[in-house]
Amino acid sequence: MPTHDDVDAFLTDTLIGSDPSLDAALAAQQDAGLPAIEVSPVSAKLLHLLVRISGARRVLEIGTLGGYSTIWLARAVPEGGRVVSIEAEERNAGIARDNLARAGVADRVEVRVGRGLDVLPTLVGEEPFDLVFVDADKESNTAYLDWAARLGRPGTVIVLDNVVRAGAVADPPTGDTKVEGARAGVVMLGEDPRFDATALQTLDRKGWDGLALAVLTDAVASRSPVS
Repeated sequence: MPTHDDVDAFLTDTLIGSDPSLDAALAAQQDAGLPAIEVSPVSAKLLHLLVRISGARRVLEIGTLGGYSTIWLARAVPEGGRVVSIEAEERNAGIARDNLARAGVADRVEVRVGRGLDVLPTLVGEEPFDLVFVDADKESNTAYLDWAARLGRPGTVIVLDNVVRAGAVADPPTGDTKVEGARAGVVMLGEDPRFDATALQTLDRKGWDGLALAVLTDAVASRSPVS
């Protein structure tokens, strides 16, 4: 009987295949000792397609790590498009920049270094983002979602990763701040009128998890910014 790993391998091999630049990015990340917490290939391809389907020209990524998902996002933006990716660790950002250059997309990506909640305010006043991918510390999910709304526009697509946490999101264990943050983000997406959202469970090489997918509503245009 095939396992979910077998299915993931089949889908990855059939729909994505091998890519030297992406393989090199993962190898560089592993060699540097970075945690293997990047999105799976099938999820990365979903991000890529969401950028293309939505016609996003400006993409914001919160959580760069080694730049694997960043490459997928950068490949999807049209000519003249831009990806801004925020990474808390300078070392990780350096690895990501090398990977982006090797993949030939460095000219359309800006990696900004710093804590997400410190960097996000510096983006105020820039052109709104068309798609926001949130994949950073889960404890800050609600703050990141608020900033995504403030830096977006009606119609902006938001993807919030790691929202299922092996099922724990349905009944968070006391004291697990990552699960509590994931649950708080989902609850916010369901209650805040700025978002129209759903979520999907995923089962792939990264295990049992999921993502939430939202679009910003017209309510973002009438809500005053919160400091």
